[in-house]
Amino acid sequence: MSNTESLIAHLLELRSRLVKSAIVLLVVFLGLFPWASDLYAMLAQPLLAKLPQGGQMIATDVTTPFFVPLKVTMMAAFLIALPFVLYQIWRFVAPGLYAHEKKLVVPLIVASTLLFFCGMTFAYFVVFPVVFGFIVAAAPQGVAVMTDIDKYLSFVMGMFMAFGITFQVPVVVVVLVRMGVVTVEKLRDIRRYVIVGAFVMGAIFTPPDVVSQFMLAIPLWLLYEAGIVVSIWVTPRKKTIPGA
Repeated sequence: MSNTESLIAHLLELRSRLVKSAIVLLVVFLGLFPWASDLYAMLAQPLLAKLPQGGQMIATDVTTPFFVPLKVTMMAAFLIALPFVLYQIWRFVAPGLYAHEKKLVVPLIVASTLLFFCGMTFAYFVVFPVVFGFIVAAAPQGVAVMTDIDKYLSFVMGMFMAFGITFQVPVVVVVLVRMGVVTVEKLRDIRRYVIVGAFVMGAIFTPPDVVSQFMLAIPLWLLYEAGIVVSIWVTPRKKTIPGA
């Protein structure tokens, strides 16, 4: 097979994988669409639970009440279809990988996906109630907290991304060690700087209260330590030569 024919075959396979992923994503989206409003209500619950009795959100644009639940439904459909999408990506790239690379890539993809979901779950159930409670309590006297639903969605998506990416720390640590970029000993030596950096990130990505900062910094530090432990476990040990 010539290089041109090989390239065309790869492009056709890529198109097939993308079409399959798009079809699954569309089917999931259409299945969730009737409950779009319910999905947004579920997403808004952490804030609504902290508002005074009778508190509510507002929509400042005419089309916002329709498009915001639609965006939430698209996000939920993507998360549900993500395992299938990742599987299609894996089927496309797997033939070009060596056996030892396959053994490493599959666990990393699975772990990365699960950790991202864990980060979002942690943000929703643990961080949001604290953050929104602080925001509502900090509102000046006579100011009613009535957030626009589109701005709320943007804030929530940003927090989901921040915590989802933060929870990737163990995967990043393992990859760096396996690639030989850093050693486990070096990771231990820079631990103090990582802890300081974790609290700096907590100050940047959370509201200006100590509790929220700790809720991002402490998991980031613990995940870093978990990455070191996993790196020790997955890194091949050097064989010692008798008498050397």
